[in-house]
Amino acid sequence: MKGIILAGGSATRLYPLSKAISKQIMPVYDKPMIYYPLSTLMLAGIREVLIISTPRDLPVFRDLLESGEQLGMHFEYIIQEKPNGLAEAFILAEEFLQGQPACLILGDNMFYGQGFSSMLKRAQSTQKGATIFGYYVKDPRAYGVVEFNEHNQVLGLEEKPENPKSNYAVPGLYFYDETVVQKAKSLKPSKRGELEITDLNRLYLEEQRLHVELFGRGFAWLDTGNCDSLLEAANFVATIQNRQGYYIACIEEIAWRNKWITGKQLCELGHKLEKTAYGQYLLDLLK
Repeated sequence: MKGIILAGGSATRLYPLSKAISKQIMPVYDKPMIYYPLSTLMLAGIREVLIISTPRDLPVFRDLLESGEQLGMHFEYIIQEKPNGLAEAFILAEEFLQGQPACLILGDNMFYGQGFSSMLKRAQSTQKGATIFGYYVKDPRAYGVVEFNEHNQVLGLEEKPENPKSNYAVPGLYFYDETVVQKAKSLKPSKRGELEITDLNRLYLEEQRLHVELFGRGFAWLDTGNCDSLLEAANFVATIQNRQGYYIACIEEIAWRNKWITGKQLCELGHKLEKTAYGQYLLDLLK
C-alpha cells in the first residue's frame, strides 16, 4: 500500500494565514504540521508517500522532507493546480500508485490515542473495499457524517448535513483498495465544482465494501482547519509531551522503531538538531 498526503489546495481552509505561509509547514507546538499526518502513514507501515500541494507550497515541502531516504522511505511530489476536491488526489496519483491500494490523509489532520497503530494495521490489511473512520462529535454538521447500524455496517453517508443522522464525523483518513483510481475517474463534480470524497465512499458503499472503524472515548482527532483548533492542537501536544516525556509524531523515532533506519542513522539525524530539544530527544532514545 502507498500513502498520499493532500497538503494545501483542497485541504487548506486556514485563511488568511494560508496565504502568508504554507499551513502544513506551520508548527504545531514543536514540529511542522505535516509531520503529524506523515507519522500516521508511517505507523500504518507505509513507506512510499506522495505529497500533493499547490504550486507555491510544493517546493517548501520538498525542501523540508527531501527524498525520504533519510527515513528509509520514498517521497514523491505533485501539484494540484486548483482545489478540485479531495477525490482528485487519486487521479493525480495514478502513476504513483501503479494499481496498488492507497491511504489518503489530509495534511491538517492529527490523531492520537491508545490502539491507533493496531487500527491502522487492520485498515491497511483490508484486501477489498475501503475503510473509513468514525469519530463522535457534539455537532457533526460541519463534517461528512456516517450512519451505521449496531453491527458497524454503514447505512449511509452525508456531506455537511443540516440534520445529521448520527454524531459520527468522518475524519480525513481513508484506506482504499486498488480500484480507487478507476472509481475517482467515474465521479462527476458536485455543486461546489469538486470531486467529493463522500461520493467516492458511496461507490464503495453501493458495492457493500465500505467498512467503518470507530474511535472510542479518550481518542483525539484534531482537525486544525482554523486558528482556534490550531491552538488547541499545539496545547494538546505540549501537554502530552511535557507530562509523559514521549514525543508525538516524531518521524525519525518511528522510522527507527520500524527498523527502517539504524541507530547510527538516528544518531546522525539527532546531531543535526542537537541544539534543539527535538534533537536531544532523538539522541536520548539511544541511551
